[in-house]
Amino acid sequence: MSNVPSHDPWAKLRAATVARIGLGRTGAGLPTGANLGFQYAHARARDAVHSALDVEALARDLAPQEVIRVASAAPDRGTYLRRPDLGRRLASGEAEKLNARAPCDVAFVIADGLSSAAVQTHAAAVVHACVPKVSGLRIGPVVISAQARVAIGDEIGDLLGARLVVVLVGERPGLSVADSLGAYLTFGPRIGRRDSDRNCLSNIHGKGGMSPDEAARKIAWLTRAALTLGLTGTGLKEDSAQVETENAPRIGGA
Repeated sequence: MSNVPSHDPWAKLRAATVARIGLGRTGAGLPTGANLGFQYAHARARDAVHSALDVEALARDLAPQEVIRVASAAPDRGTYLRRPDLGRRLASGEAEKLNARAPCDVAFVIADGLSSAAVQTHAAAVVHACVPKVSGLRIGPVVISAQARVAIGDEIGDLLGARLVVVLVGERPGLSVADSLGAYLTFGPRIGRRDSDRNCLSNIHGKGGMSPDEAARKIAWLTRAALTLGLTGTGLKEDSAQVETENAPRIGGA
């Protein structure tokens, strides 16, 4: 007679989370299915970090937006992973591509970050969803940089004369989601800005995360609020009810 229970007591909990719980065991180890699932998720996360961003395909997906391609100071992926500081600055000579541009209210910067898969899959959709929601504002060209981190947007935004920069970046992949995108908004971008000067939206992806359209609504609300107040970061609080109704921003204290 089998000792296996007739029902799965973990079923309800597993339905409520993407965490690996109640996996069971076979002898002293995991069941084959759970073990293979873990290895597959780990491989997807590694691929997301190490795979190259297809910049040309992304530029095509962003049409008809004007696109400028720039390189960070990290010459290759290995250097980028070992030297985070190089991913925060433009390579020598790249600033010339951004000079002599008309000042703008908002500039979008797309950086591969730690998940090129997230950027390839979701970044263009977020930009396209954002543009009509910030109508009336001057939007600069979309700048794409591989081997880049969030802070590269400070230098790019400053060179473009942008009042505010929105950096879309691939987030560090986990074993549940390997293609999660983040959005970082910084008012008055310039080299030396701190993380506390930014507003962040995370978990933009298609598997239970924030959809591109929902992210665009929040980005648009934060953008207009930031330009009205002249700040981002700890002093700018999102009002979720206002975002949902797309009403004029109302700002809470820090």
